[in-house]
Amino acid sequence: MDNFTPVSALAGGALIGLASVWLLAANGRIAGVSGILHGLVGGMSAQPPGDRLWRAAFIAGLIVAGFDWHVLVPGGFSPRELNLGWVVLAGALVGFGTRVGGGCTSGHGVCGLGRFSLRSLVAVMVFMATGMAATFVMRHVL
Repeated sequence: MDNFTPVSALAGGALIGLASVWLLAANGRIAGVSGILHGLVGGMSAQPPGDRLWRAAFIAGLIVAGFDWHVLVPGGFSPRELNLGWVVLAGALVGFGTRVGGGCTSGHGVCGLGRFSLRSLVAVMVFMATGMAATFVMRHVL
């Protein structure tokens, strides 16, 4: 392993877990990003007052945090040249997958398992098994 950073990974995971528990305890909302984004841009049904505001603030915080990290830790992330067409296609496929799967991998793993959701447990087991199988094929078969 070239970049083994257990302390920062543990700290980041703990912060994500605490933030998701805080949102659930304080607002009764689940911190699943795909659901929050869908409620912001796709959920045009009747919403309680202020619902769109907290969703927009949550998504803005994710975006701003990425820029903050880039400023605070120069050279911590150096993006490769990306083809915008591939990025859009990848984003569309991820969005489609989250709708079909009822959430994203991290949403099921952090928020779903934290709420003892059986559906999320099954989803995480499928995600992990698929990832392990893909890694095995890429490293040992191809």
